[in-house]
Amino acid sequence: MSARSKARKRALDVLFESEVRGLPVGGTLADRVADNDPPVNEFTVALVEGVAKHVEQIDELLETHSVGWTLDRMPAVDRNILRIGAYELLYDDQVPDVVAVSEAVALARDLSTDESPAFVNGLLARLLQLKPTLGL
Repeated sequence: MSARSKARKRALDVLFESEVRGLPVGGTLADRVADNDPPVNEFTVALVEGVAKHVEQIDELLETHSVGWTLDRMPAVDRNILRIGAYELLYDDQVPDVVAVSEAVALARDLSTDESPAFVNGLLARLLQLKPTLGL
């Protein structure tokens, strides 16, 4: 697993933990950085902070374009994988679009249900199609 893949997994851990604890998106980041066990690298921090900064827009897009699923109905792990993938796809010009989608699908394959990789792939592919028209 590449360093960036590990950083994405760590970002997912932080986002998931924050949600489970009822904290704002990324609300456990400062604690995880202070604990440094396991270490939290700069890319993880950038992902969590980026998702937190854009979560309202990201969630609106996910809700609007997921067919038959509200954010609340999605498994928490899928919701946070999608947030990371959407952030990288729409707001991080340093990550190629295909990498953002591929990494999100890999996280879903490793950490979620059997149906999750296809769902994550389909929803992020839809956002990729719409990207030129979103004005972000």
